[in-house]
Amino acid sequence: MDVSVFNPTAVPVVPPTAQGVEKVAQDLRSVYSSGKTKTFEWRVSQLKALLKITTRHEKDIFEALRSDLNKSEHDAYFHELYGVSASCTLALKELHRWMMPERVNTSMVNFPSTAEIVSEPLGVVLVISPWNYPFIVGAIAAGNAVVLKPSEVAPATSSLLSNLLGEYMDPSAVKVVEGGVPETTVLLEQKWDKILYTGNSNVGRIILTAAAKHLTPVVLELGGKCPVVVDSNIDLVIDALSSELENFYGKDPMQSKELSRIINSRHFDRVTKLLDDKKISGKVVIGGQRDKANLKIAPTVILDAPDDSLIMNEEIFGPLLPIVTVDKIEDSFGLINSKGKPLAAYLFTNDKKLKEEFIRNVSAGGMAINETITQIAEPTLPFGGVGESGMGAYHGKFSFDTFSHKKAVLQREFDGDVDIRYPPFTPGKVKLKRALLTGDILGIPRALIGW
Repeated sequence: MDVSVFNPTAVPVVPPTAQGVEKVAQDLRSVYSSGKTKTFEWRVSQLKALLKITTRHEKDIFEALRSDLNKSEHDAYFHELYGVSASCTLALKELHRWMMPERVNTSMVNFPSTAEIVSEPLGVVLVISPWNYPFIVGAIAAGNAVVLKPSEVAPATSSLLSNLLGEYMDPSAVKVVEGGVPETTVLLEQKWDKILYTGNSNVGRIILTAAAKHLTPVVLELGGKCPVVVDSNIDLVIDALSSELENFYGKDPMQSKELSRIINSRHFDRVTKLLDDKKISGKVVIGGQRDKANLKIAPTVILDAPDDSLIMNEEIFGPLLPIVTVDKIEDSFGLINSKGKPLAAYLFTNDKKLKEEFIRNVSAGGMAINETITQIAEPTLPFGGVGESGMGAYHGKFSFDTFSHKKAVLQREFDGDVDIRYPPFTPGKVKLKRALLTGDILGIPRALIGW
């Protein structure tokens, strides 16, 4: 079956009204009920369409990210575009295998029988994406109809996503709703079969509350603080950071083309508020420069930030790095565990025993040893939070599984049924059933001959 890529003349941007959003949900549910999105061919066509977007419109995507964040082409490709294209490529390669039912063994209780786990789409899902990454590959690969709500905080990226998805994707089953809080509020009033949200914990709580009304399952990637434990002398760490930051961004990082800007003035003020907290006054050992006109803040290191300072109690999401020193490296484990569970935790050490203790004793969504961040590039590893940092996971097949229901299917033939399943339950039947269920090899023949 050949499914073509859709190229409508008008981009299907959804009207930001309650009636418009409600109609979108209804239309998508109708399309999903037709079975269209469940087919292997439809899923492949849409993944190929996404892949075409990443290859044909690379420059447009770079320009949008430059406009919103002043991202360099290097960061735009490796931090944003590559993740989408690699996810599409992997899904296209593995989709047939992912969709195949998984055969599982059955017990004596159901002998003779066969059993399998069938991955079926959840239905109509809502993806509220951050400004830097649209999570729709897994939703499409799993065969769902999708509404994407890109972030209004990044208007150039949001507009580009709306236009490109409208041009390349099937507009009857993949729709984009642009807008801010009012539009998101209307979206959350609808019934969805799953919601995925990436952002801060305050909005995450709002989404979870709205989803509870319809008993809608939710995936939340909420971030928070991601601690890094360095088994080294603090002076060596500071000197190394200072040297490497100069290598990265030059003596004046504010002039560097490699340094991205803060997304908007509201977030710029939020980050500088952390930096201007009196409790960290005099503790800035590297950086601290800021340029509000260009929304830039230099990479900044704060040494021995007090535990009750703002920067130690709020999500940073900016180029600020507070450092806390401890008497013993093991003390850092307790410090980390005294806070909300992080999305990721990192350790730098050559001590094998310390590595084992860190993995065993620190709870986090994910970890990397002697590395940071790159664990999220591995499709064989799940990416997601735990506790305060979120719930659910994705990447690779984990994304497919996140947007699938694992349906248990047991099959029997009409023959092979035995009367010990049914009343009257005589002592002989009871003995035989107990022997069969407990695996009592000697008890089975005894029950059969009436012992």
